[in-house]
Amino acid sequence: MAERTFWQTIELTGDQLIKTVKELIEAGNVRRIRVRQKDRTLAEFPLTVGLVGAVFAPMLAAIGALAALLTECSIDVERVERPAPSTPAGGGVGQEGDGPVV
Repeated sequence: MAERTFWQTIELTGDQLIKTVKELIEAGNVRRIRVRQKDRTLAEFPLTVGLVGAVFAPMLAAIGALAALLTECSIDVERVERPAPSTPAGGGVGQEGDGPVV
């Protein structure tokens, strides 16, 4: 089964912006973040799996600058839902060859 992506919109104020973006990054299932004010997109940041905190520093600085200017904004978040790993038939319990070697 393939992974599924979907968008979520979060309405917030400028002072909540950095905290919310940090939480989204830590969640780990976010592919892209857009910062919008009404119908206007102010910034868009793609997030790649495996990036370290030092790479996020410039992005967070830009978001901090936006937060200082915005009173009300919204974040569009593209999330990834990965399918649960499937188990082998029989649940993997009692399979031949799983016991101790004699």
